[in-house]
Amino acid sequence: QVQLAESGGGLVQAGGSLRLPCAVSGRTFSRHILAWSRQAPGKEREIVAAKSWINTSTYYQNPVKGRFTISRDNAKNTLFLQMNSLKPEDTAVYYCAASRQGYTGSLAYTGAYDYWGQGTQVTVSS
Repeated sequence: QVQLAESGGGLVQAGGSLRLPCAVSGRTFSRHILAWSRQAPGKEREIVAAKSWINTSTYYQNPVKGRFTISRDNAKNTLFLQMNSLKPEDTAVYYCAASRQGYTGSLAYTGAYDYWGQGTQVTVSS
């Protein structure tokens, strides 16, 4: 059973930084692709960063490249999203997600992710 739980959201000024942790259950890192997704009001959910620790492939959505970094802490079974140079358009609910086991397609495909956390709000003020 895959369980995911985000925390660390909040209000930050434009240009600031925020790090989102996601507690990940069991052997998820070795069996699933892990991702961070976001959904802004009135918009579809989109994958902003994803990484496979099985084959080391990584994906970043173009608007966040060079600003966001997906990583993990092995010892704490925690997934992170480091967000720097934040912009008002980064305001959204952020979710961590895990793919179905054995998935080998595009990391950017939202439909590949079967497991989701409850989400955490990030608001960037101008």
